[in-house]
Amino acid sequence: MSHLPVLLVIVYLGSAFLTPLLSRLKRFSANWFAVGVAALGLLVSGTSALYLAEVGPFSYFPGGHPLPWGIEISVDWVAVYMQLTINFIAFMVLIYSKADLIREVEQGAISWYYTLFFLLMAALNGLALAADLFNIYVFTEISSLTACALVAIKSQRQCVEASLKYMILSTLGSGMVLLGISLIYMVTGHLNINVLGQALPAAFAAYPWNILVALSLFIIGFGIKSALFPLHVWLPDAHSSAPTPSSAVLSGLVIKVYVIVLAKIIFQVFGIDLFSAIPIPEVLLLLATFGIFAGSILAIGQKDIKRMLAYSSVAQICYIYMGLALVTETGAVGGLLHVFNHAVMKSSLFLAAGAIIYKTGIRKIEDLAGIGYRMPITMAVFSVGALSMVGIPGFSGFISKYYLAFGALDAGKPFYVAVILLSSLLNAIYYFPIIVRAFFGQGGGKFSRDNLPRMMSLPMLVLAGITVYFGILPGGLVKIVELAAATWLR
Repeated sequence: MSHLPVLLVIVYLGSAFLTPLLSRLKRFSANWFAVGVAALGLLVSGTSALYLAEVGPFSYFPGGHPLPWGIEISVDWVAVYMQLTINFIAFMVLIYSKADLIREVEQGAISWYYTLFFLLMAALNGLALAADLFNIYVFTEISSLTACALVAIKSQRQCVEASLKYMILSTLGSGMVLLGISLIYMVTGHLNINVLGQALPAAFAAYPWNILVALSLFIIGFGIKSALFPLHVWLPDAHSSAPTPSSAVLSGLVIKVYVIVLAKIIFQVFGIDLFSAIPIPEVLLLLATFGIFAGSILAIGQKDIKRMLAYSSVAQICYIYMGLALVTETGAVGGLLHVFNHAVMKSSLFLAAGAIIYKTGIRKIEDLAGIGYRMPITMAVFSVGALSMVGIPGFSGFISKYYLAFGALDAGKPFYVAVILLSSLLNAIYYFPIIVRAFFGQGGGKFSRDNLPRMMSLPMLVLAGITVYFGILPGGLVKIVELAAATWLR
């Protein structure tokens, strides 16, 4: 049972290599194979969570080499929480992709799309588990390269341009992360996160500037990869031009995993005392505040629905940064809750937008008048996601903002409660007009069927249902998140 989390990474890597080979068989379906692998991944994640609840956090050492030299796989509540989120969203997106990719990706490239998808899932699951800086860097590079490829695979000029911009900036971020690792290794001689946490106080006393510069490099490097404002310039083009399943995964999962990795390094390597002793939390809170407002304001001005959703992600990622930078347990719970809640909300929104484009070809928001009558199920899903993004009670987005607000109060910083409230108003400004235009604009009439393939409608409905469920009964999710937050802030 303790091998299951590592087995998950191996399964995804093996599937990535098998897919191009099996695709040569006439009766082989790359999509059904992908759905089956993702279902196995979700099953393994759930089993790992049950095992963790029974035995508590544990570590696994591939090859049997002990600390400080062996590679450590750490299975704690943060890792399991992230694996559950990653594999659930992947499962939903892969079901949806069966019908969608036929129109968005050339037939010969579909099997290669799933190969890249598997590599990305292996890297994201690896990042959730890795407890040493070497493997964090390796999985970061795999995820960055495959994410860029999942944008460019659509083979349109705008996709290639967006992917190139993404790759250039992502490479810059990777270089900073590698330099930060080098500075830490230079003064400690270790790469394991737990060993580094014990060795860092002595290293900081002898080489304070090395440690401070390394911390800054980690924040900037992972800030670029996670689209922290103002390092977000690659995101709107990449997320809006990519195939819809790629958009959902990039916005719902990839950028958040980098935030979690950065938080893992900050809290477990540098420690809360050092992190709080210098003004970095205040800087992150300031950047998060600007990002929340800038992302929302830029989203208001967009005419393309997928581009609007992309700018919304810039704002939403800053909620997670805010929760972690408050350095309170309630704030961390709010930030971690938003990892899952936003993954579900934004995935449902991107899938709904993709379904509208699939059925009607419409991308401009101004052309969505009456679309709620032509595609009532799709727009109902979009409306649920939008209401949750705004933070309306009864939807999961409200729960995240509730904990973030009380985290700000616990930190003695009520200003950020006002930021959360005002940002919700800005969210309403660009989401509510779409709903009103869809159901009350010109072109309305009698409701008709969406006439979408069931494989597209089913995951959208499941995601919308979960958004409502955890908005009304969040207790189970909150309990897991509280255990995860305690891992860092104990």
